[in-house]
Amino acid sequence: MTIDKLCEGTVLTIKINGRLDTTTAPQLDTVLDEALPGMTDVTLDCANMAYISSAGLRVLLKAQKVMNKQGSMKLIHVNEEVAEVFDITGFSDILTVE
Repeated sequence: MTIDKLCEGTVLTIKINGRLDTTTAPQLDTVLDEALPGMTDVTLDCANMAYISSAGLRVLLKAQKVMNKQGSMKLIHVNEEVAEVFDITGFSDILTVE
């Protein structure tokens, strides 16, 4: 998995490329832990995210909890497979998916 980060003031965009699973979730968790303080608007571009596991869901939930206190977070360009995981797990009710 690769992560591309673009920060403009308090607006952060992160592009996730590849599989967000047990092996790669800690990498995204570290990026988010470092990048979220002070951000008011976070967008996760999932156009190239092929898969998400429960470990990836935990990272997204943790980030959402942080952003609930300081701004907003949304996921964009989510493919059908990942959207189905969000629906089955109830994460589509927790996360803003556009």
